Amino acid sequence: MLSNLLKALLPNPNPIGFGPADALELMLAALLVLVALWGRTWIAPYFRRFAERTRWCMLLLAVLPVALRLLLLSHHPVPAPDVYDEFSHLLEADTLRHFRLANPPHALPQFFETFFVLQEPTYSSIYPAGQGLAMAIGWIIFGLPWAGVLLGVAAFCSLCYWMLRAWTTPAWALAGGLLAVIEFGPLSQWTNSYWGGALAAAAGCLVFGSLPRLRASVRPRDAVLLGAGLGLHLLIRQFESIFLFVVVVLYFLPAMRKAGLIRPIAKLAGIAALAVLPALFLTLLQNRLVTGSWTTLPEMLSQYQYGVPASLTIQAPQVPHRQLTQQQAMDYKMQLSFHQGNETIGSYLQRLEYRVRFYRFFFLPPLYLVAVAFFWSLREYRFVWVVVTLAIFALGTNFFPAFQIHYVAAVTCLFVLVSITGLQQMLRLRIRGHAAGQEAAVLIAVLCGAHFLFWYGMHAAETNESSLGALRYETWDAINHGNPARRIFVAQELARIPGQLLVFVRYLPQHIFQDEWVYNAADIDGARIVWARDLGPEENEKLLRYYPGRVALLLEPDFRQPRLSEYKP
Repeated sequence: MLSNLLKALLPNPNPIGFGPADALELMLAALLVLVALWGRTWIAPYFRRFAERTRWCMLLLAVLPVALRLLLLSHHPVPAPDVYDEFSHLLEADTLRHFRLANPPHALPQFFETFFVLQEPTYSSIYPAGQGLAMAIGWIIFGLPWAGVLLGVAAFCSLCYWMLRAWTTPAWALAGGLLAVIEFGPLSQWTNSYWGGALAAAAGCLVFGSLPRLRASVRPRDAVLLGAGLGLHLLIRQFESIFLFVVVVLYFLPAMRKAGLIRPIAKLAGIAALAVLPALFLTLLQNRLVTGSWTTLPEMLSQYQYGVPASLTIQAPQVPHRQLTQQQAMDYKMQLSFHQGNETIGSYLQRLEYRVRFYRFFFLPPLYLVAVAFFWSLREYRFVWVVVTLAIFALGTNFFPAFQIHYVAAVTCLFVLVSITGLQQMLRLRIRGHAAGQEAAVLIAVLCGAHFLFWYGMHAAETNESSLGALRYETWDAINHGNPARRIFVAQELARIPGQLLVFVRYLPQHIFQDEWVYNAADIDGARIVWARDLGPEENEKLLRYYPGRVALLLEPDFRQPRLSEYKP
């Protein structure tokens, strides 16, 4: 029956021109009607009762995104890393799973220079330990680092519900947790890459869920959770942790004016500070072991050695200008202005205006109206504080010349809160004196669910002709439609060659410098494959003598299909 249903969705000539898109729209419309008719009387009571069972809800929200993603493995296998940030985080994970914070420098480091990796005084990633630690745990337990990414996603979706319980009713908190699964679960960029994001978002949940609880009742447990969230975020996003500490202080600012509350707040601050200390100590220890200094961050040392920062060198992208995307051209312009010291208020505002579009990541299209409705809640200080917090993160990260969504991942749960609060405000909507808000809120919620179900169904049936046609129009989800084909091709070719390998990587003159291929394991000498830069016959001879037992190969990745051949000086 299922196969017949899928065949019915295939393009098929008919007198009325009824195609697959029309069939899908009809099914979604039927779903909307069913929810509108029976949702309030049948689903809602069970939903409210289940929402009050905190542990079961958290368990469900932890399992759901992972299970949904694993069900797609037949069409979307384990993601293959492709961006230099990902390889650097994987190096950190590999280092940590060997119970080290740094690796000794290699005898011939010039062959292994690459993005976001230090070669001296140690061979180490430039990133903090947080994201790598999660992947190392997944690597140790399940045998692959992506498991650590999934653990982070599970933690975030579960903690998002826990955080919302402190801000709203259980039913709305569960709705927010399900929204987190829809937006940041199986189809999300954070689930399908190694850049990070979900773990920092989970840290934000701990912080923003603890604050209302501490204000309602002074409990040491909540202070510990607050400190744990701050510490975890410090291990992932050190620069943005400054903003996190600032907004925590702002939250308690009104209470600090009352003399009787100063002492309890000071006591809670001390408890939270103690909970932050392990993360602070690990950060300082990593600094000492990687850079040789307790106060020099690995990323700072990378900037001193390679530029500010390494990946944003002010050389122009090595492709013709007409081939640059709008984002690449804009990023290059911003980086050039920043590096040349020409930063002005105008360029800062221009960069901020350009980056507003990235915040679509936190809202499905049906939620744009809900975000507007949220502003009716600004009569309460706590929601004013939410807006101020989001503004501080947006304005603070705008000082950096590059931007990625995970820079502001800590406030993800606040974006979910904005959506849920906006839906609550819509319930009060009245048209000509008649209540119309509930229908509007239900309609928007169902549209969000329909959006997710539509695209998830397209990925689940990706061999279907209709699915392949529709996926061209997918806009914001970032599931790995096709893992980096060139890297997978090279990996398959190398897997066929027995023994230990030494692969020299040779680039063409027009090589795009961000497309780097020289990435190695934490233990370079012990790895089956060693990747090295081609520095010319004389220099390469040093590495050939260093690895006399390895099969030497030459990789030329800049051809349409990468060329792999025997290395001949």
